[in-house]
Amino acid sequence: MEKQNITLTILLTNLFIAFLGIGLVIPVTPTIMNELNLSGTAVGYMVACFAVTQLIVSPIAGRWVDRFGRKIMIVIGLLFFSVSELLFGIGKTVEMLFISRMLGGISAAFIMPGVTAFIADITTIKTRPKALGYMSAAISTGFIIGPGIGGFLAEIHSRLPFFFAAAFALLAAVLSILTLREPERNNPENQEITGQKTGFKRIFAPMYFIAFLIILISSFGLASFESLFALFVDHKFGFTASDIAIMITGGAIVGAITQVVLFDRFTRWFGEIHLIRYSLILSTSLVFLMTMVNSYVAILLVTVTVFVGFDLMRPAVTTYLSKIAGNEQGFAGGMNSMFTSIGNVFGPIIGGMMFDIDVNYPFYFATVSLAIGIALTIAWKAPAHVKAST
Repeated sequence: MEKQNITLTILLTNLFIAFLGIGLVIPVTPTIMNELNLSGTAVGYMVACFAVTQLIVSPIAGRWVDRFGRKIMIVIGLLFFSVSELLFGIGKTVEMLFISRMLGGISAAFIMPGVTAFIADITTIKTRPKALGYMSAAISTGFIIGPGIGGFLAEIHSRLPFFFAAAFALLAAVLSILTLREPERNNPENQEITGQKTGFKRIFAPMYFIAFLIILISSFGLASFESLFALFVDHKFGFTASDIAIMITGGAIVGAITQVVLFDRFTRWFGEIHLIRYSLILSTSLVFLMTMVNSYVAILLVTVTVFVGFDLMRPAVTTYLSKIAGNEQGFAGGMNSMFTSIGNVFGPIIGGMMFDIDVNYPFYFATVSLAIGIALTIAWKAPAHVKAST
């Protein structure tokens, strides 16, 4: 158990470092855009470029995680991320920045399935929800701390956060090489056979299909909400950048605490499918309520709370997939990333079009998308072996 905890700590530390690196560059990205005189359209394509690359690579990366191993994919993903941030830091042309974002998408496609499958291998059905809750909290905490450090480093030089992010990712890769050992799998002798069965037709297997649809729908609604939240409160209420930062950071902190303290208990009390349903109900109600409230305090409370639903739902889906996947952990993780990426690509695009018509429309769109997810959970039945395990 002690060895398992040490390995889990190393994995979570690496994940925290990677997402700390992502958070580091958030405050200075607009400065780089201004330096190169890039239009909003170019920035939008650059953001989409990351998600599209992750979308394309994730299914392949998921199969490679099962075929070649968890550790090697995590290490390669961290190295790709390091190179990506370095290129963005030294990039002086639009082409260089696009290459950087594409490498970043590849790194995300490699890292997430690898880490998720690694955690599934070293945990039991009983301990897995807590470990995956910690994984989500590590990601959230990296995002929380990163922008603050990035803003401080940017005061020294606008490119410095990118170099620090590259160094952090390289450090995480070296730590992984030196300290991680490839985990044992439940049935390694069948691994090659299993890998051959994880093609796109596997997506439509009954035990997977609704879970993947839930991921797609929730990421669709969440991406539409998150990408336009700042514009929404700016246009509708005249909030400042500090007001927006307080609300998003507050939501991230509350979400991370919820994942660490409550996720494991909620999973044991309700089971993954019921927890996903309740989380979607909470998020759907609060996203719609966002269009109704007017006072600063009410908006703050709604914003902080709405992320709790999303932050509980995502690790619950990941936990469910890890329980049903067996020797297809990489496949399940890759598909998780792929369907998340689809939502991340098209959610902001559709939401942005609706925002140009009316500032409330993206939130109505997100509400409807999430409500469809609630309806799907009602028809969702876990396979018999998952019911037995829980």
